[in-house]
Amino acid sequence: MSICICSSASSQPSLNLSVIKNPFSPTISFSIVAYFNLPISLWTSKPINTNRKSFKLLDNDTVSSLLINLVEDVLSYCSNKCKSSIQVPKLLDSVSNIKDIFNLVFFTLSFVICIYEAPADLRSKCLDNLKTQLTNSQLREALKLFMKTIGSNLEEQWTRSVNLAITNWIPELQATSTTLKTPSPLFSYSLSTFELWKVQLYCPIISMDIESSSNSSADERLLFSLKHHQLEGVIQFNYKVIIQEKWVDVIVVIDNIRCDIVRLVNDTLMKEQGVGIEEKHFPSRISLHLTPILQTNIISVSVSKSSDNPTTEIEVGKSIETSFDPPNSFLGLKLAVGETISTSLKPWKFEESVHGYSSILNWFLHDSMDGREVSSSKPSKMALINPKAWFKHRYSNAHRPFNRQGGVVFAKDEYGNGIRWKVDKSSMGKTMEWEIKGFIWLTYWPNNYITFHSETRRLEFREILHLTIA
Repeated sequence: MSICICSSASSQPSLNLSVIKNPFSPTISFSIVAYFNLPISLWTSKPINTNRKSFKLLDNDTVSSLLINLVEDVLSYCSNKCKSSIQVPKLLDSVSNIKDIFNLVFFTLSFVICIYEAPADLRSKCLDNLKTQLTNSQLREALKLFMKTIGSNLEEQWTRSVNLAITNWIPELQATSTTLKTPSPLFSYSLSTFELWKVQLYCPIISMDIESSSNSSADERLLFSLKHHQLEGVIQFNYKVIIQEKWVDVIVVIDNIRCDIVRLVNDTLMKEQGVGIEEKHFPSRISLHLTPILQTNIISVSVSKSSDNPTTEIEVGKSIETSFDPPNSFLGLKLAVGETISTSLKPWKFEESVHGYSSILNWFLHDSMDGREVSSSKPSKMALINPKAWFKHRYSNAHRPFNRQGGVVFAKDEYGNGIRWKVDKSSMGKTMEWEIKGFIWLTYWPNNYITFHSETRRLEFREILHLTIA
């Protein structure tokens, strides 16, 4: 039995799903096949046992086994570094709209298989068709439910598998057309529960918009290292509703803001085809906007501080140099007095402001040498070759502004008392919606590699959060 997934044209080869029944055992197998004059099998499932007593070829147990097989094979395209021993749950027992979940997983595997295995004259049209399927609203919602069901560790592995495939596909798109958009270059979802707002997001670096770039072009090995990474972000807020006599206070405080740059290929490949594992982008600015969507019952908004001004340490050093010249010189003793002043600036600066009823939170990374904002400036060529610049050896330096893996964590104990919205008491019992809009900037300045290339990329995301006034 064979079902057409997509075709390039009526007279051209097609991509089909084939179901093969073994006549000598109670098993069936599934294959994704490119149909030319001779069929070419691109993927085959494990043999799956069927129930001989069932009148259906595919009963629930068979579908469940197939679905787990599909999920595991998508996960297998992740690099060895991210593979997890965590078991894939039986999705048939966990979710209600299993049809959408099944279609999502099957189309995702077909998409990945197509990128790596499909012949060139079939790949382009089929990838375009599969992209359309995966980006429709129904499967986007199914993807969010699927991610919440499999858990965070498998979620990371899934996104790295898919985004590695997208990273390999984008150069092919760029070579043929500048108008095609990639499928879901940014994936994000939100969660509102247990007095917690959470947004999770993933984006391959190669699909982020370039905001600024140096005139110096990067060589192929450096480009390989830079593009084979993805941004993984987590934004968490704790919220509390306090009922006052005449109004209601909604208080939102920062719990955790995490931003990591994770490589999509293993160390060996990064060293062989790239320039090593330490040449990658780093977070340079984060901006979050929290806004109540329906503002009829909002009375006011208050923030705890407009700016987190870092302390400045000033070191003053004085030195005296003397020398004694031979007796024939005009002066026998020379004296020189010198004074040096060095300053030490906190690399990350936090600012909080209000626009209407929106609260805006900003984190800026600054060059600790000259105090300039990193995301909106370019380093000088002298700074790029200076081995003592703060961005050199930035993942091993004791004064690094990131963790050793190159990410950042902003924890709740650093950022004041949070945001307070005063809400009219007529909102009691209602569920209100807040929009979180975010911008994240990533910058590349050379770490150990000798190059004059630098750039800053940016992404934007938007999610809806819910809060019940009770």
